[in-house]
Amino acid sequence: MTASDARRLLVPVDDSVTMRNTVAYVVDEAQTAATDGPVELHFVDVASTRSVDPDAIEELSEATDLLERVEVWVDEDLGEDPPSGISVHTDVVGADRYLFSPGDYADAILGYAADVGVDRIVLDPEYSPGGATPMLRPLEIELARDDIDIERAPVERRAQGTVLARAASLPKYLTVFGASYLFYMLLSSWKPLDFFTGFLTATLVSVLLAPVAFSQQPSVFRVGRQLARMSLFVPYLLKEIAVANLQIAYVVLHPSLPIDPKIVELRAAVWGDAPVTTLANSITLTPGTLTVDVTDRAFAIHSLTGGARTDLFEGGLERAVRFVFYGREAAAIASPRERGDDGEGQDG
Repeated sequence: MTASDARRLLVPVDDSVTMRNTVAYVVDEAQTAATDGPVELHFVDVASTRSVDPDAIEELSEATDLLERVEVWVDEDLGEDPPSGISVHTDVVGADRYLFSPGDYADAILGYAADVGVDRIVLDPEYSPGGATPMLRPLEIELARDDIDIERAPVERRAQGTVLARAASLPKYLTVFGASYLFYMLLSSWKPLDFFTGFLTATLVSVLLAPVAFSQQPSVFRVGRQLARMSLFVPYLLKEIAVANLQIAYVVLHPSLPIDPKIVELRAAVWGDAPVTTLANSITLTPGTLTVDVTDRAFAIHSLTGGARTDLFEGGLERAVRFVFYGREAAAIASPRERGDDGEGQDG
């Protein structure tokens, strides 16, 4: 049997409590299958951020570290006298795109599977690449659309706790508590009772929402930089809103009412829940454009005039949002028009 006839198993990895046992199960399966011919084990970490994001360096480094741990585990399970015919391959996939939904993660996994000719995909029962949000079941459904065997590793889960329970950490609790307490006090009259009720409210909010509030650990330095850059973004957004208001006022007051409504698709170079939400809401706040939907890394936007579409695809708002969340380097990425997005859409 040649290398092209080897059996290939693909295992998406995540830093879960059952990942170690999943690796042991896959190695055991490979040892059994190796009696009939070569076996290739492919372990991939699906990146939840893009490699062009300056703040992604830490996450991509963690992915590399996890894959190195997996290789060590495989060596341990194979023992001092490993059977011949078993080879191990590791890779980080999905870092070249924005992954938004289980379907996007499935596309990244299936794309790698197609490239190397995978016969079978084994999933860790605690696999959740998007962070705190449970994803295994919808991911299994998306993966099943391709003609590849999908198996959930029969390894034991923890007796207590869920994905939501283990997702919380002290930095998450403190961040949610601080933000909630500050917001409560901004809306209060600053009476002594308000400080007490604010403390109770923030505590309750942090207990309930800290496990699902972040897809990654909050960083004081990263958040601090983003808040500083946000202070520059807010005046820019207010200026864009004011200019767009004047443009729409001109259209409304013009005798011929020169409108040209269309729904256009903008494939924005932003990634991550907060940046995508910020851009979508900023577009909606700017008169003349309305974000209708965000799916498959694309924004469906209703635009009222040709001028609004021109401004949209010139990429000013997109560039400003990238600056807030990723810094000056990411702000220099080409605009949608420079990337070949012409803004053509459906009449609406």
